[in-house]
Amino acid sequence: LFPQGQLLAKSWGSLFGGQPGAALRAPIYSFNGRNVLTDPLWPHRLAWHGSTPRGGHARRWDCQGWRSSGTAEGMATALGEGRLLAGHRHNCSTP
Repeated sequence: LFPQGQLLAKSWGSLFGGQPGAALRAPIYSFNGRNVLTDPLWPHRLAWHGSTPRGGHARRWDCQGWRSSGTAEGMATALGEGRLLAGHRHNCSTP
């Protein structure tokens, strides 16, 4: 539970291995208080994690050492996908 009493996921396992298309049950706020799921400042709504679907380190796809002029890719998942570590490669420059 969040301090406000909002349930993000039913369990730790459901957060990482939930059903495709499962919606988050509560808003996710950025450090400056914006709701990442609805604010237009966050057009891609990605959770960057650099992990394999089983939670291991995706060494080639973690944006480690990335520079703004580079074309590296990292693993990220759309927040509305329901499976946090499902992941797809995205350019590390993606805001």
